Amino acid sequence: MDGGSATALLTAVAGVVGTLLSALLTQRAADRSRQREQERAEQMRKQRSEAQELRSCYVALNTTARQYLAALTDHVHALGRGEDLRSVRQRLTEARDQHRDVYAEAQMQVPERVLELAGDLSHDLGAVYGMVRRLDDGAPRTGDSPAAVQESIDALWDGLREVRRAMRADLGASRADLGR
Repeated sequence: MDGGSATALLTAVAGVVGTLLSALLTQRAADRSRQREQERAEQMRKQRSEAQELRSCYVALNTTARQYLAALTDHVHALGRGEDLRSVRQRLTEARDQHRDVYAEAQMQVPERVLELAGDLSHDLGAVYGMVRRLDDGAPRTGDSPAAVQESIDALWDGLREVRRAMRADLGASRADLGR
């Protein structure tokens, strides 16, 4: 074999190897690109799922707090009317228990700022519940009265609005309010 043939053979081999390596490298780059895209898609699905879970938690927290406040209000009104309180007591107890369970779940999910506001609201709901129950039991403490309870309930509605604003801001829903 002469030098020209060897050079031609080496050139041909290098061309074939280069072509094969080029295809291999292109395939590897495409595989990495697909993998990155799949990871991004999975991350987005995870973020959407977490956002939906947080939104569901916020909806439950808002709903149970509203039901708790409504049950407290109904109980105070029923006390003033002197009617049979068994069903009103039952509704209040159920609303309190449901709120307690939802709040316990929220403690593991919501950001600290929202949790602080929700915790204050939950504490205040419990304090008003205690006043209502003492009035119902005929053993009020100093300062316990239907008027004081109603005043506290009105303040609790304001507190719930503050919690709801914080939840909406956390979800990004308050941005939609800026155009109004």
